[in-house]
Amino acid sequence: MADLAAAAGITVRTLRFYRERGLVPPPRREGRIAWYDERHLARLRTISALLERGHTLNGIADLTTAFESGRDVGEVLELGAPTEEEPVRLTPEQLADHFAGEVTPENLVAALDLGYLATDGEDIVHISRRLLDVSSALVREGVPLAAVLEAGGRVREHAEALAELFTELLAKYTDAKDDVQRLRPLAKSVVEAELSLALDRRLRGTS
Repeated sequence: MADLAAAAGITVRTLRFYRERGLVPPPRREGRIAWYDERHLARLRTISALLERGHTLNGIADLTTAFESGRDVGEVLELGAPTEEEPVRLTPEQLADHFAGEVTPENLVAALDLGYLATDGEDIVHISRRLLDVSSALVREGVPLAAVLEAGGRVREHAEALAELFTELLAKYTDAKDDVQRLRPLAKSVVEAELSLALDRRLRGTS
């Protein structure tokens, strides 16, 4: 414990306090010896970084609970499934920087439930760099992260319906099983064009 505290730049008393609060996982024990490793050191450094960014210990404890109860990266990304999206690996500090002041336990749970975020050890994985960039841009423009996530859930429902329409259309009129993958750019172009036209109508005040 003394070695770990020294490596993290904190006192043994502070480390014990973090242990009692459940902020640091218990060590691996061999008889009377307690072994700490890089995972524990990474957690302590994360706590220090979040404290420096203004998070409280209660808030950090809530975030830790949310992360530990979230789905892991393999479950969310369905590793091996085809995708055009680029996952992004983040530390908790980097996630906090993307959404300054908005990474609350409630928003974190909502993002985990949507499948936007997954956990991989001490790291966080966002399923899509494009979604991450758009979400953080909207927050910078003043849109609350909770509203962004709620809108994301509604978009997900419509996107699933559009994907079902496209795959059913191809299943009806084509034979090759790989046609959906090969022709997916056509589906994306149709959706992008229709959304652009819909935005034009909204901006002109027509429907």
